[in-house]
Amino acid sequence: MGNTIGKIFRLTTFGESHGVALGGIIDGMPAGVEIDLDAVQHDLDRRRPGQSAITTSRSENDRVQVLSGLFEGRTTGTPIGFVIENGNHRSGDYDNMRDVFRPSHADYTYTEKYGLRDHRGGGRSSARETAARVVAGAMARQVLAHVGIKIYAYTSQVGNICLDKDYKHYDPAEIERNIVRCPDAEAARRMIELIEQVKREGDTIGGVITGVITGVPVGLGEPVFDKLHAALGAAMLGINAAKGFEYGLGFDFANRRGSEVTDNFSISQNGSINIETNNSGGIQGGISNGKDIYFRVAFKPVATLLRDVATVNARGENVTLKAKGRHDPCVLPRAVPIVEAMSAIVMLDFLLQNRCAKL
Repeated sequence: MGNTIGKIFRLTTFGESHGVALGGIIDGMPAGVEIDLDAVQHDLDRRRPGQSAITTSRSENDRVQVLSGLFEGRTTGTPIGFVIENGNHRSGDYDNMRDVFRPSHADYTYTEKYGLRDHRGGGRSSARETAARVVAGAMARQVLAHVGIKIYAYTSQVGNICLDKDYKHYDPAEIERNIVRCPDAEAARRMIELIEQVKREGDTIGGVITGVITGVPVGLGEPVFDKLHAALGAAMLGINAAKGFEYGLGFDFANRRGSEVTDNFSISQNGSINIETNNSGGIQGGISNGKDIYFRVAFKPVATLLRDVATVNARGENVTLKAKGRHDPCVLPRAVPIVEAMSAIVMLDFLLQNRCAKL
């Protein structure tokens, strides 16, 4: 239950952080699509642990092995099965957490729901599960590219360091030129320094990722229960440590007047309808309007602190926990490709539902 996303383009994931492998089954992929597995691996490499000094030092190759659904580099229309082996887990680092509930983690709620839990790295509730989502999202992006839909995301805030311009002012080509994945070099330098500081202190820091989807046709989404922005929000809030989602002006709508934020229509020189502004974030009435979709996802600080924290154990005793092991001081750099992947999964699913483009 709760392991599948999508209606037509569907992903079911399996596996735990310290199990033999993670993996997934992709169903509903159109047949005949050429898949570049090197590009899929590239996105996995952007998500993998151990990629820089400001991420966890756990070193995983995260090599994807496709088991089915591809023949001579093209999709066959049958389920695509894949696995990603776990190799560099150090389960012993979690022995002191076997009977202890880590504050702000899923330990307590998971135990109350199921009556047991895999304490090694969080088990199924670990963010390592998102590797499978990145594989599916990378494949979905390649399908979307055929119809001109492009997706990118970037770190726009770490702690109190925040980019002060909207996405149109930044060059997407700059995102991968620094380890925090921020398109502003000076802001990136300050963000990295802040993350390094909190890491030295055994602490963690949160932030915001901005996502952008361009080339979206008019008409994706439904006006009631399957609104496009609702599906994107659900996908983003399903990412570990995500705590907030807004699209367009988002919460800024609350302190504005209608006359300030209404996206007015006009007729262009060729006679087509033009939407003059994009405060709505590319979605009106739950349906895409042809403008860029842009949104923000807020992430909390990682809950595992490398310092003493007060908590309780399964025997009902007050205890002090100091976590061991290798943990991210900030999830933002590695969450960027996850935000992109979840966007692609949702967009391809809605595109197939709408049947509005030739794939």
